[in-house]
Amino acid sequence: MTEEYPEFLLRLPHGGPSARGRLLTEKGTNGSQKMVVLAGSPARPEVVPSFPLRMPSSHRLREHLREEGTINETTTWPGWLEVVSDVECNSPSAAAEILLGRSANGWLEWKTTDGRPLADFLEQASAGPSRAWLVRDPNVTDIASADQEWLNEGRVTLAADRLRPGVAPGVSKEHLRAIVDEDYESAVAYSQKARFVDEFHAFLSRMRPGDTVCVFPGGKLYVGEITGNAEQVAAEDGRSVLRRPVEWSEGYPYEELPEELQQKLNAGHELVDLTAVKGILDGLWFSDEELKKAAEESVDTSGVAIQAIAARRELDFPHPDEALRKKLNVDKLEWLSEVRDLLWDERQLIFYGPPGTGKTYLAQELAEFLGGGPEQVKLVQFHPSYAYEDFFEGFRPREDPDTHEVAFRLTPGPLRELADLARLEGNRHIPHFLIIDEINRANLAKVFGELYFLLEYRKKSVRLTYSGEDFALPRNLFVIGTMNTADRSIALVDAAMRRRFAFVELSPRTEPTSGLLRRWLEGEGKDAEPADLLDALNARIDEADFRLGPSYLMKPGVYREGGLERTWRTKILPLLEEHHYGEGVDIEKRYGLAALQAAVAARRAPEADDSGEGPGTP
Repeated sequence: MTEEYPEFLLRLPHGGPSARGRLLTEKGTNGSQKMVVLAGSPARPEVVPSFPLRMPSSHRLREHLREEGTINETTTWPGWLEVVSDVECNSPSAAAEILLGRSANGWLEWKTTDGRPLADFLEQASAGPSRAWLVRDPNVTDIASADQEWLNEGRVTLAADRLRPGVAPGVSKEHLRAIVDEDYESAVAYSQKARFVDEFHAFLSRMRPGDTVCVFPGGKLYVGEITGNAEQVAAEDGRSVLRRPVEWSEGYPYEELPEELQQKLNAGHELVDLTAVKGILDGLWFSDEELKKAAEESVDTSGVAIQAIAARRELDFPHPDEALRKKLNVDKLEWLSEVRDLLWDERQLIFYGPPGTGKTYLAQELAEFLGGGPEQVKLVQFHPSYAYEDFFEGFRPREDPDTHEVAFRLTPGPLRELADLARLEGNRHIPHFLIIDEINRANLAKVFGELYFLLEYRKKSVRLTYSGEDFALPRNLFVIGTMNTADRSIALVDAAMRRRFAFVELSPRTEPTSGLLRRWLEGEGKDAEPADLLDALNARIDEADFRLGPSYLMKPGVYREGGLERTWRTKILPLLEEHHYGEGVDIEKRYGLAALQAAVAARRAPEADDSGEGPGTP
């Protein structure tokens, strides 16, 4: 008995008239369910510029119908075209596209008179948000790759060599797991069985008509739309395969793809869920103007055009301004601009120098300025016992809020949390910063684990140790480290770390640090004596990595009564005693406040005489 479907309507944009269509039970050559556009339906007079590339087969069909007069000028619909006889199309989406002149998800855009989408009338389709998938050809050594055949024949397949015939689309994952365990038995390892279960279930039960699907042969990405349900068939070589019909687009060069998409394409699986970057996929062939227009016109409830617009927003850094320069007491705006450019180009940067040079403060202030606020900045401090499980993810004891039982659960660390936040669709154009204070105090190879690779190869992804997921660092995640050279000289930093980070020195011997205290004192209206004392102190310290920065003398307590002496005695001299431990140096005589004040006064005396302000001046 032939199944009867109701008549479906397609509303043309800008309050235009509605076209009429009828879904057929008959399937096309590639397995998709056909649809007829009924005579008398209106059609859009023009097509969007990307239509020939995005949906070439629908574009060719529309052009043919125009040439033969099946879609023609009309007086019935002023300003529109008209379909003068029934047109049979390979899928509901193709039927919508020849009328709209753009790519369309016909499973959602064709609706009944009471507003129900066509997808509601199919067993394996639903009106929920559509997904995106990458399918790979595992037989990469074949002379003719399968994915090239998929493009030619309008389909996509998934190898299922040992899977028994008759596994129904829509099967539950638990039922499928039992089938795979029995059918594949000892033929494959347990890890492969788990992968087969996930891939077969996605192909049979999670994929549906209207979803986006991609293949990646020959350095180009081809994007298509699934146009029918899954079926299990025997391939030419006798192997069992799962198959779905697809309408393909033209290829898109890999080098021109956004970085987030390149990261996903590097995941080493035969079937990969690309839904997180679906907005990027759907917008590949569209100009900004086309996307805005599509968002205004589309009645697709998945909001494809809106997602694509959000995904296209550019990531950028603001340029440092004079207000920031004054706030940070930096001598030249060009220095801040150079740091900004270094961070943009390298994405990882380390401020290194002796203690007290303001490394952490500068990192925080710069990150908040470039990221637009403290919400985009997370700070962690490394120490010798810091590990991968603390930094990225690991199993930690957690109490169940309902049962109050304690069990080990996979828990994200600060890097995972910030990466997940940065990857959210509405955040991809906003810079996010991870500040790692005292980065040289931990064993970096131990802390970063496999993520160390990603610091250098940002367009790649790696398989995570604990969760087993494929992970890549978002392009809008930046890392700023601070390194105290009194603990570990930069000369001792290994080559791998040097290669992954740009290094910026903050030293009392060079700007912007050397004159920072003097500029700060001037701005605060204070006497310049502390700056003179610091200069005199650092002149007596032979090793540059142990000279002291100005932050010790930029605190309110220093300028209360007795504050300078107290700071010198409790903060500065203990550092120098540790530095000279066992050398027999008289710390008080060489670095004490009284000794340095006398030296500064002696240096000032000749200057006063030269200016005519000595004791004998009237």
